[in-house]
Amino acid sequence: MRSSYLEEDVTLLLKDITGMVQPQPTEERERLIQAGKHYCEMLPIEYVPSSKYMEVYREALRNYAAPTARAVTVLADKVIEEKGKDVVLVSLARAGVPIGILLKRYIRYQYGIETDHYGISIIRGRGIDKNAMNYLLERYAPERLLFVDGWIGKGAILNELRKDLEEFTGVAADIAVLADPANVTELCGTHEDILIPSSCLNCTVSGLISRTFLRDDIIGEKDFHGAVYYGELADEDLSYAFIHAIENEFKKELKKEFKKEFENERESCSGSQKGAGKENGKEKETAAKEPPDGCGIEEVREIAEKFGIDDINLVKPGIGETTRVLLRRVPWKVLIDKDHEKDAALAHIVRLAEEKNVPVESYPLRHYRACGIIKKMADS
Repeated sequence: MRSSYLEEDVTLLLKDITGMVQPQPTEERERLIQAGKHYCEMLPIEYVPSSKYMEVYREALRNYAAPTARAVTVLADKVIEEKGKDVVLVSLARAGVPIGILLKRYIRYQYGIETDHYGISIIRGRGIDKNAMNYLLERYAPERLLFVDGWIGKGAILNELRKDLEEFTGVAADIAVLADPANVTELCGTHEDILIPSSCLNCTVSGLISRTFLRDDIIGEKDFHGAVYYGELADEDLSYAFIHAIENEFKKELKKEFKKEFENERESCSGSQKGAGKENGKEKETAAKEPPDGCGIEEVREIAEKFGIDDINLVKPGIGETTRVLLRRVPWKVLIDKDHEKDAALAHIVRLAEEKNVPVESYPLRHYRACGIIKKMADS
């Protein structure tokens, strides 16, 4: 699969279906999804950010490149400790791919190790791409493979992975993620619900590829799952601007300018990180609190009950998932934790909600800073 990423950074085990699928408007897709059609059988029209939203994104990248870099370094150290120098990074397309590239590059900088890196598809309800898995297992010992994603919302993809990998003996059903506010894995950079700036955009920060696609009339029995390449958006491509912004923070760390700041964060992803905030327009560091007891899925069920939602798939917790709801789905409302209402990490969410006339409600969240709720189309 082609992308705007360099071949040395990632090999995408995807079928190029550019020109084979007509993207559909958001409301049309949402109605079909809620009527029973699987989301992987359609592609959305890519959101074109407004100039004001892009200003918010650029500010987010400036303010949160350092916390994102810290999460990458904490995670990279854990990856090397757990998997060793022969690890093969297998990013879950598409959100996991830029994170996998950052891990690959940091491991090279810090440890002098060249890691192989692939991108493959996993789809909730349809499973992991078995052809891609067989491709990898023909080339690598199963214990070398490590899956990578950006963040964990309520843990649906992790559960999908654990189920699917039962047939692949020796492959660990773990996902290395930057942020795990759901509190379901220790293989994370932080349990804080941090802003990962790449979550703010779609293909233009993900190598110009679409989300992955699976439909029998286009994806054959021996094909990889599919994706579209948006070459017409090359002038708007920010994929490497994001990578380089985080890399610049790596270089500062490697020069030991941030040495003390990183030491505690490498010890544990529970309670030893620092989070980022903003006060009087300036970035500041705040001590991270211990992750709350229990897992995020329990809080998701509580939210669903509180708002009379009978399908928890309509509840999307966390900064990354809330952003996705606003970019790809039809939102009903956005919840923002009452203690983070002025948080600069949520500025892009507030901007998107304003543009789409989506109500924003203060709510006492425990694991998350924000939560997006998808509109039930039968009620509209």
